[in-house]
Amino acid sequence: MIRPLLAVSLLISAQCFAVTQCGPFTLSAGPDDGWFRINDVKPESQKITFLKQKEDYDNVQVQWMVQRGDAPGWYGMDYIKRNGRAILNVEAVRSNMDQPRIFGSFNCIRIND
Repeated sequence: MIRPLLAVSLLISAQCFAVTQCGPFTLSAGPDDGWFRINDVKPESQKITFLKQKEDYDNVQVQWMVQRGDAPGWYGMDYIKRNGRAILNVEAVRSNMDQPRIFGSFNCIRIND
């Protein structure tokens, strides 16, 4: 019962999401598969959480794990939209604990697709 609801929620969320630019990252809806694309790359994982009420896309958090295109490794991403304003927090996932932590936070703007 939960899986069909999750699938419908993912499909609806991708359709309601406009193309968005957050620093060097372009976020867009996938081709009817319910998954977002980050710089045209499908993430390995995606979790959508509505912050106030169900189906409220002005108050939503989306978390992704995306393979890096510029180097080996992954990005952990948190897209947070509250009251019409959005930010994207990104961390380069470390392969060992001795590596420095690298974070970025970007304001997001809607762009024409």
